[in-house]
Amino acid sequence: MPKRGNRLRLLLLPLLCMSLLGCQSTQQAADVPNVTVPFAVPLAANFRNEIAIARYSELLQNKTLDSEQQAQLFYNRGMLYDSLGLTTLARIDFNRAVKLKPDLAEVYNFLGIHHTLRQEYGTAYEMFDAVLELNTDHEYAYLNRGIALYYGERPALAASDFESFLERSPQDPYRLMWLYLAESEVDPVAAKAALKQHSQALNNDEWATQLVQLYLGELSQQAFLAQVGDGVKSQQEFAERLCEAYFYLAKRYQAQGKTGKAIEFFKLALATNVYEFVEHKYARLELQIIADEMNRADVS
Repeated sequence: MPKRGNRLRLLLLPLLCMSLLGCQSTQQAADVPNVTVPFAVPLAANFRNEIAIARYSELLQNKTLDSEQQAQLFYNRGMLYDSLGLTTLARIDFNRAVKLKPDLAEVYNFLGIHHTLRQEYGTAYEMFDAVLELNTDHEYAYLNRGIALYYGERPALAASDFESFLERSPQDPYRLMWLYLAESEVDPVAAKAALKQHSQALNNDEWATQLVQLYLGELSQQAFLAQVGDGVKSQQEFAERLCEAYFYLAKRYQAQGKTGKAIEFFKLALATNVYEFVEHKYARLELQIIADEMNRADVS
């Protein structure tokens, strides 16, 4: 019998293909679709961002720029690199910016996200603490520090940050989802009750409210996926929505102990190429954590 790590590896590599591509026999009709989940065209790189990167690179050659101007340009270019998924180049520019202007709060926020993605949680906490020291009203530092604490296996502290984040916009379903994910690591029953209570403040006309309804069992996965494209006006909006839907479906399967299905949906989230979204960034981290668990299982 293969070890647990080997079984997980078998799941990680071929499972997505197995579930989405049925065995095609000669009797199968050519026009019968095999895909059982909605797909969007993966987002292409934004050419305007590429042009802007080139422009910022030219401006940075100007020797008359002072340190503050250079820092802002490095920060702006770093954000564009990040939006294109060029994380190493983004991190280099963010580090350059913060050396030139140490009080640029937003740079620390991005650096904290990058350290979280590298599983360097201690440094990530320091970055987000620096953001809040410089700007106590920077609400997304609470989200991002909460996520770092969540992946750093400090769910109670993560829940505290997510509560602060939710208080600033109680109608936002995404804020409620992250609070639930953290609270469910501490007490699943209490977390479900809190999710139900907080859901009363949500706007049912907002698509993302369906995420909460799905987690509460008020909406089946089939109905959830059937409605995911309702009201969408562009392929970009559809890809963004699917990125979110797939990530939270993956987390739901993960909580149920269905690692194989979770892997499928984390990969689907990545396939949208929505690099800027939190859900895309952390789908990759989730897969890396699963891979790390496989390696540890192999060693043992």
